[in-house]
Formats: sequence, C-alpha cells, structure tokens
Amino acid sequence: MRSPAGASIDPALCKPAQKARMDLPDYAIEATGLVKTYAATKTTPEKTALNGIDLKIPRGSIFGLLGPNGAGKSTFINILAGLTRKTSGVVKIWDRDIDQRPRDARAAIGVVPQELAADVFFTPRESLETQAGMYGVPKKERRTDELLAALGLSDKANAYVRQLSGGMKRRLMVAKAMVHHPPVLILDEPTAGVDVELRRQLWNYVMGLNRQGVTIVLTTHYLEEAQELCDQIAIVNRGEVVACEPTSTLLRRLDTRNVVVTPEEPVATAPDLTGFESRLRSGGSFSVTYKTGQSSVEQVLAAVRASGLHIKDLATEDPDLEDVFLALTYGAPGGMDPTKD
Repeated sequence: MRSPAGASIDPALCKPAQKARMDLPDYAIEATGLVKTYAATKTTPEKTALNGIDLKIPRGSIFGLLGPNGAGKSTFINILAGLTRKTSGVVKIWDRDIDQRPRDARAAIGVVPQELAADVFFTPRESLETQAGMYGVPKKERRTDELLAALGLSDKANAYVRQLSGGMKRRLMVAKAMVHHPPVLILDEPTAGVDVELRRQLWNYVMGLNRQGVTIVLTTHYLEEAQELCDQIAIVNRGEVVACEPTSTLLRRLDTRNVVVTPEEPVATAPDLTGFESRLRSGGSFSVTYKTGQSSVEQVLAAVRASGLHIKDLATEDPDLEDVFLALTYGAPGGMDPTKD
C-alpha cells in the first residue's frame, strides 16, 4: 500500500477517534449469515439482495468492498447505516450489535454515501456544526475549522453549498462523516466526479486517518485505486461474497500471464500459435496468454519462433485486480453480461 504522491493535505490534521477506541475489537465490522430480501410488489417479484453474507473487516485496515452494479454493496452499507432493515443474520459494528445497541453501533461509523446530499442553503461551516450537533458533540470538542482545512474547504467555509463544485460537495460529505470522531469510515464511491489532484488530496487525508487507527471501508469502480490502497478486498456478486482475501493473495488467484511480443517486422494480424491464444496489440505487436501451471515463457517463445517470426522485444504482464474481478463476477458461471444492467 503506497501513499499517493503530490498531495497537499497535512496528515497531522487527521486525528484518531479517541473515545471509540477505549475497547479495541479485533474486527471493526462483522456480518454473519446476513440476508436481505425485498418483498414482492405488484410490479416486481421478491428479490434477495444479500444471500448469507459472512464478512469480517479487520480493525485498522483499508478494506475494499467491490462488486458489479446490483451485487448488494449498497444494501450492505445501508444496513450498517441503519437505513435498511436486514431480514436475518447478525451484524456488529465495533463489537456493537446493530439490533441490541443500534445507537451505539451507528455512532461508531461515518458514512459517505454515493449520492451527494447536503442542504444547499447551508454553508459548509453550518453543515458541519449542524451535523456535529445531531451527534451530540459538545461545542468545545468540535473541529469544524480543522476538517474544513484538512479537506481544502477553508476558503469556501462561508459560501452556500449550492455554490460548490461537485468535487467540493463530495469532500464536504467526507467532513460531515467525520464530525463525531467515528472509528470506522465507510466511503461509497468517494472519488466519482473528482479531478485527479483533488482525488490525491482526498486519499492523503483518508490514509492519514487510517494511520491514526480509523478503519476505512471503500467501495469504488476505480479498481486501480482499490488495488493500490486496500490491504484486503472482498468481492460481492449476486448477494454473496465470492472472494475475501488480502489484496496480494487475491491477485495470485489467476494462473494466467501475458507475454507481449514486439516482432522485428510489425504484424497486421495476431499469429496462430499452437496451444496459445494470441491477440493483436497496437504498433504491430501482439500478446500471448499462457497458464503458468501448464506452460512456460520459453514454450511461448518457441511457439512464436516456430511461426516464423523474429522477436525484437518482449515483456511479461501479471494479472491485475480488473482481471481477477472480471473472472470472479462476469466470468463466473451464471455471471452477468457487463453490457447489460
């Protein structure tokens, strides 16, 4: 896990949730046998959004929750936030059962929703003060100005929210989620619509929080972000967890590799290589896919030479998170067609 370069936020501004850390559970979030079924209506049949989710999110981690649209990620987050009632199962946040201690459980998390939701007639400062008041944070313990500065909103502190850009509104949502010092922060597509520099600033702040002990749960469609930032990743598909492993372990799931061959003379079509699949690349090069358990790079090169081509250069490519994600979701038996909703 690497820190994004070029960010301008001071990590010293990221303070830990001291009150919530008096007892430290092993897991920030635990879900056991979690089921959510939406009842049938006149126009839609009964739908199971979550089908027996078992998930343990380690305290202090940056945890990625990935899945295609409709996989159940938002339903899971809404259950944690108290916005949706589960059908069955047990859920604990910071070791607090959401049924037995709902107020305490919700106080332990801050949620940044995917949708932008802010009172357009409030200023950012008023929004944070109001949010802190709703959580019962005493005035002397509020850190409104600090949060505004940390998220680059100090110069807009007294402007109406409706005057903010989309990226600024999203950063305001992060600040609102942190006003009550929660030990767990859930980010649902936090960088959607945010430009590159502001994205780096946001991640610098979030990673500063994580270094101070805050557990981060991230959902994103930017898979390169998840691969770069997350210690552990769970992939949800059709309401079930199909993988939950450390990021490095997950990336080793696929036993395929690519060899990118640049021939001395550019080719117009990918060569037909016995026992291997080849695909044309730009510039007259091509890639050859092989399984590490069945073949070797030397066998790939022998097949290329046997086709009559002379090799000018070559490179190897390991699978990335996108390859694993597609294999476990759209490539799984009964998987969805990524071109359809």
